[in-house]
Amino acid sequence: MAYPVTHFEVIGKDNKKLRDFYAKAFDWKLTDAPEDYAMVDTGANGHGINGGIGPSRNGRSSVTFYIETEDLKGTLAKVEKLGGKTVMPPTKAGPVELAMFADPEGNVIGLAKGM
Repeated sequence: MAYPVTHFEVIGKDNKKLRDFYAKAFDWKLTDAPEDYAMVDTGANGHGINGGIGPSRNGRSSVTFYIETEDLKGTLAKVEKLGGKTVMPPTKAGPVELAMFADPEGNVIGLAKGM
């Protein structure tokens, strides 16, 4: 089974500035979501992926991509066996379930179920 990248996320201290920047720079359509988050429609029409822009919860900016999997716990176990570390265990986020891990170099990547 392949694990497609299904979502990206841009997080920063000045959420409004980020939203304005990406909407204007790339003609992305943004839709408000809970917790000052915005869903991004890149207008890719099946050629790319959509994502989100939101506020930082820890004062740091980041860019994350999410890999879809049907088994978050199993995928995290595989990641850990290969030298990665769980950063966020499976967590419900509205209609989806998310988790995060750090790869062996410390890059944080998201996992998603139900995207």
